[in-house]
Amino acid sequence: MADSSREPEARTGEPGVDPPTAGQQGPGGQPWSPFPKSETWLERRRTRIAKEIARNRRGEYTVPTWVLAAALGLILTAWAVLIIVS
Repeated sequence: MADSSREPEARTGEPGVDPPTAGQQGPGGQPWSPFPKSETWLERRRTRIAKEIARNRRGEYTVPTWVLAAALGLILTAWAVLIIVS
């Protein structure tokens, strides 16, 4: 039979691991809280830029749409000038 004096395991994602108590430190040395700390605008921007740089280093870069539109505009303008001048 099961031991009824045993307490159920805490639901932290890892069996047998108790969640930190109010006095313990969480990640980054901050006091532990059950509520996630939201990132500031600057932290989100830095994270987004770092992810983009990592993608570019892996070769997953793309040409921005505005660059493609500008190139198309230049080609059409040059074509129109050639037609008008000749």
